[in-house]
Amino acid sequence: MDWNRVEGSWKQVKGRVKEQWGKLTDDDLTQIDGNREQLEGKIQERYGKAKDEVRKEIDTWYDRQTW
Repeated sequence: MDWNRVEGSWKQVKGRVKEQWGKLTDDDLTQIDGNREQLEGKIQERYGKAKDEVRKEIDTWYDRQTW
């Protein structure tokens, strides 16, 4: 997985992230700024999920995207 693609186009990608994880606020997305670790942490915080579960979710989401 090439997460650099997400970081480089975060302004365009954050709408897709918000669709997937609607509990993330606009402030969360601004703070995350494409950083995967911060995204994982915010999803864990908002949804109360384990780190491994969140990591799998993000991988699955990323693989479904058409870049």
